[in-house]
Amino acid sequence: YFKILLIIFSGSIIIYACSKTYLDKRPLGELDEAALANKKGVEGLLIGAYSLLDGNGGNKSFVGSAGSNWTYGSICGSEAYTGSYNGDGEVALERFNSTANSESLASKWGTIYDGIQRANDVLRIMKKATDISEDDQKHIAGEARFLRAHYHFEAKKMWNKVPFIDETITYQAANYHVPNDKDIWPDIENDLKYAVDNLSDDSYMGAVGRANKYTAMALLAKAYMFQKKFAEASVLLTSIISSGKYELNELYGDNFNPATKNKSESVFAAQSSVNDGAEGANGNLGDAFNFPAPSGGAPVPGGCCGFFQPSQYLVNHFKTDASTGLPDLVHYNDSDVTNDEGVESSDSFTPYSGPLDPRVDWTVGRRGIPYLDWSNHPGKDWIRDQANGGPYLPKKSIYYKSQEGKYVDNGWSSLTANNINLIRYADVLLWAAEAAIEMGSLDQAEAYVNIIRNRAANPAGWVHTYIDPADPSKGFTTTPAANYFIKPYPPGYFGAQGKENSLKAVRYERMLELAMEGQRFFDLVRWDIADTEINTYINKEKKLRTYLNGVVFDKNCDQYFAIPQLQIDLSAGADGVRQMKQNPCY
Repeated sequence: YFKILLIIFSGSIIIYACSKTYLDKRPLGELDEAALANKKGVEGLLIGAYSLLDGNGGNKSFVGSAGSNWTYGSICGSEAYTGSYNGDGEVALERFNSTANSESLASKWGTIYDGIQRANDVLRIMKKATDISEDDQKHIAGEARFLRAHYHFEAKKMWNKVPFIDETITYQAANYHVPNDKDIWPDIENDLKYAVDNLSDDSYMGAVGRANKYTAMALLAKAYMFQKKFAEASVLLTSIISSGKYELNELYGDNFNPATKNKSESVFAAQSSVNDGAEGANGNLGDAFNFPAPSGGAPVPGGCCGFFQPSQYLVNHFKTDASTGLPDLVHYNDSDVTNDEGVESSDSFTPYSGPLDPRVDWTVGRRGIPYLDWSNHPGKDWIRDQANGGPYLPKKSIYYKSQEGKYVDNGWSSLTANNINLIRYADVLLWAAEAAIEMGSLDQAEAYVNIIRNRAANPAGWVHTYIDPADPSKGFTTTPAANYFIKPYPPGYFGAQGKENSLKAVRYERMLELAMEGQRFFDLVRWDIADTEINTYINKEKKLRTYLNGVVFDKNCDQYFAIPQLQIDLSAGADGVRQMKQNPCY
């Protein structure tokens, strides 16, 4: 079913011929390098490099290449079920038994290295231009090297040992066959340091979505965090925080609303747009399947395809203590938040009445709670197959019904103008908290975490009930939709708990704040706790999702994905020796 939908959807959206005869011809839109070796041409190439941040580059599996990393970061990170069935590539990834022939992994690799090539084209062709000032050259090079670092970073966290490709390597050169025998962190750092040194405090010409100095600092800090270089990361993160350049949005939900995107919390985001003459190609294609399944009755947002269903494990994390308003870092998964699995939409159901972190209902669609301005979530009627994927739906990538025609593509209702948040200011604060703990500053870490929790505790930012449930267009009351109860950590809490428990609190907060945003799996790997966390998740969830029976996360094999076999084969030189080596166990 998944593959049939994929073929239909891809064939309808991507406007190009795909016969072998066509591919043997020179593309009609191709320009000679000489025509691009000027400021306008180089700027166009740079925008082309940015355009792959969303993962949509015409590859076969736009799901596998999605810039949101919903499969790799969230599903593999125990936050969600695929929502599809055994036999689909994403389910194989969820079960940690994908192979080097995975279409999804091939698409991800291809998109990443296409992005790298585009960044390199900017640097290479700019050297031939004569009408670009020295200052502009530095700024353009800073952006191109920032993007090159981002794409290599994506490859690094997916596959670990990957080739670093710079502008001296072309697809026609003999040295194209590059091995993956070295650690590329130093190369990523060098690109980002150049970007920090050469980009200005604001985006070039005020253009929304383009990297500035602080964007580069944030990505460099993230690279340091992945390498456990906490002192170096702390210096950068402190500079970003003290700059006053960013702040949390007042309302948590504004981070996932196309009408309020690119506000003060957005440090780095893949830009999306619709109804712009591109026939949906600039919409958030990678998340196009992550909407409620068609019910055949009342209008359903998106209309396709019921994938990316939040796990019970994720939902249980949002429980809070009835007396303190804090999460239970130890016993959160001992009992489940009540759900409606097995209950018909026509039957009565009472939602969970216990105390919850209010971020749950901006993250998860659950029965009886307003699903933006569509209706109270009706339960089973909106779920593709409860027995397979559970009772919950994703929410952060969903648009409001009132936004149809403006932030939703008129031709494809599952293509939206919702940006993909790659780095939010909340990320910066939580990295800073983590680094502070590692360096012994527990009180400072607590202060950073409490900035996050205080925003979540603002009642204005909670999900509220409808004025008229029969007509959600009339708006919302000031009555919370559930029993929301959240408090900041009391003064001195982290200090009293000590380093290890404070780290648990920060890691837990990252899951609450960034849930379903494609981050969790990579966090678990960099913290070196992926095997413990994921196997704990599987041991309980397999009782709910039978397709997880027999699944075991092997630390020696599963922390990195299979390098696509085609890429290994293509790395062979004239002597037939493959320059790239496969990851263990594949």
